[in-house]
Amino acid sequence: MSNEVENYDEAVRVIKTAILQSQYAAAKSVNEKQLMLYFGIGKYISLNSRKGFWGKGAVDAISGRLDRELPGLKGYSARNLRYMRTFYEEWSYLEEGAIETNDEGGDDLEPAGAKIQTAIWNPWVPKYDGFPFDEFFSIGFSHHRTILTKVKDRDERIFYIKRCALEHYSREALTASINADDYHHQANLPNNFFNTLPADDQAFRAVSTFKDEYLLDYINVEETVIRDKQELTERVVENDIVHNIKKFILTFGKGFAFIGNQYHLEAFGVDQYVDLLFFNRKLNCLVAVELKTGKFKTSYLGELQGYLSVLDGFEKMPHENPSIGLILCKDMERSFVDYVIQDYNKPMGVATYKTAKDMSEELKNALPDIEELRKLLDSEEMPDDGAE
Repeated sequence: MSNEVENYDEAVRVIKTAILQSQYAAAKSVNEKQLMLYFGIGKYISLNSRKGFWGKGAVDAISGRLDRELPGLKGYSARNLRYMRTFYEEWSYLEEGAIETNDEGGDDLEPAGAKIQTAIWNPWVPKYDGFPFDEFFSIGFSHHRTILTKVKDRDERIFYIKRCALEHYSREALTASINADDYHHQANLPNNFFNTLPADDQAFRAVSTFKDEYLLDYINVEETVIRDKQELTERVVENDIVHNIKKFILTFGKGFAFIGNQYHLEAFGVDQYVDLLFFNRKLNCLVAVELKTGKFKTSYLGELQGYLSVLDGFEKMPHENPSIGLILCKDMERSFVDYVIQDYNKPMGVATYKTAKDMSEELKNALPDIEELRKLLDSEEMPDDGAE
């Protein structure tokens, strides 16, 4: 009987895996075809509306007709049709390397004077060298719409497309990432990873994992001021992070697992306490975070190096990579930190953080409200594909 159960377990595992892989492939294929359709519709609308073939108000009229003739059809409001036009116009350069397929059909639907090289119903296969098409086609139209609306630089847009695809961002998470300006804070923190980690690929992964500045907008200084001391202490910051650990990990990035705060280390009769200890699955190592409320001091590096030595000697498992340390402080002179950190032999980086008090009114207004944040934290990780 036990053999039969084991056989059934294996059969269920194999079949379940096949189903899930098939569903993922189907969903990916559907999303790609939908984006190609929207690109084609956007092109059709652009070539006819921008050059004057259609009169004013044509998009609204066409949307209304579609709604009447195809009742129940969603995603083709006048606003979304205009987004499709923007989608085409902003990415039209990708057609430079496109391969057109069949040429059948559609000519009788083109208005006089409108020569459309690739018809809506005539899919194109993009071959633009160096462009991340897999990521481009793996995220939903609503994500593309958010990126096009909020980001103007092409390289920055590609960054957020890749981030969405790799991190499975919801639209709320994408918006939070854009508002935090993750593009300009990526892989930019002072560090000694290339001098201290055993392999360059591990160092590259470490550099790309951490940002040079973190927005901890859920830490409200006014609400956490210590009596008799009108200043923010490390322990207050630490407690707020622990109470909002899901938000902190979302800020930190995917792959982090929280182990504990004030994590006790004991070696040779000496007790030490790490402010925050994480494990990162991508880096396969422990990550010790030390919180400081003032400007960077060189003494912080010595303190953190001591923690990393004990972590590697007494906590690290044999299959894990060397532990990495991160100092989070309020301010630093970047060139100075970059210079002095190179003399330390444990992998460390230094980043700054901002709390709600440090944020400009413009940035505060750009952040999601509390209901959006709650939906962000409670939502599934897979992206929402549907167009509105």
